[in-house]
Order: sequence, then structure tokens, then C-alpha cells
Amino acid sequence: MNFFELVRARQSVRMYLNKPLEADKLQQILKAANDAPSAGNLQSYEIYVVRERQHKLALARAAMDQFFIAAVPVALVFCAHSSRASAKYGERGKRLYSVQDATIACTFAMLAIVSQGLGTVWVGAFDEEGVRKVIGVTEELVPVSILPVGYPAEAPEKTSRRRLDDLVHEVS
Repeated sequence: MNFFELVRARQSVRMYLNKPLEADKLQQILKAANDAPSAGNLQSYEIYVVRERQHKLALARAAMDQFFIAAVPVALVFCAHSSRASAKYGERGKRLYSVQDATIACTFAMLAIVSQGLGTVWVGAFDEEGVRKVIGVTEELVPVSILPVGYPAEAPEKTSRRRLDDLVHEVS
């Protein structure tokens, strides 16, 4: 599938098959995230791979009881690593660039997931401290998103989008 087909194929999946995830597919997802652009090429983010059921269940609880997170073979947690960006870019790097870096890496991972026939959904609603506790990190890292990764057990309908003339503004 070409890039535009891939983008159109991406949907938010919240139901998954009880099927293991192949190691090579996970490796491709992580490589795609690593290929994402970042401010100053600092890659001011970290990715945590969560496989154990008890940890996925704790993530689901921290994510406001979104229990589909516990039903996948792997959940990825993307965290902004603010000190990596602030060393070069100061406060703006700490507050913004590290979050952007984590977000871009997560987006690349999401597209890699879809390209391999897998499903995911961007989970951003969660208790940061609860997620930190599950993955065992300090406040230096800011959880930005959780991506559950698995084989979809549903094919959600395409959601509506804003019209381009409502979204795009020409500056003259």
C-alpha cells in the first residue's frame, strides 16, 4: 500500500484478537519510531515495551480503565525525555521539543503498526504518575502516549474529518 492508502487505512482499534505479536514486526515498529525526525536529532524520548499481563492491566487502570490495553500482546509507552532537549534548547526544549519528539516517534510507530496489518489506537487519557509507576521511571520522563499493539478484532468505520476549507488557512 502506498503512503496515502496507509494514512487512510489507519483507524482507532480497541478490540484485538488473542494472537501473539511476532518479534520481527515489533522490531520494525521500533525501528520506524527510531527513524522519526527530532529536534536537533537529540531523540529526546524513550519507548517502554510492556508485555507482562499484570503491567498491561496496571496501564489500563492508569488509563482510566481502558481495559483493551490489557488485551494486546504488547503496549508501547512513549515518554518525553525533557533533559535531553533542555541541554541544548533550554526551557522550550524541555517544555515542547521533547514532547514533539515523542509524539512524532509515536506517529511513525503507529503507521508502521498499520502497515503490517496490525491495529492500535493512540491513548493519551491517563494518569501520568500511574503510568510512571508501571514503567518504573521518575518525573524526569513525561508519559505522552500509550500504543496498544495487536491484531485487530474489528474494522472500525472511517471517522469523519474536518473539511480542508475549515482546517487550512491561507496567509497572504
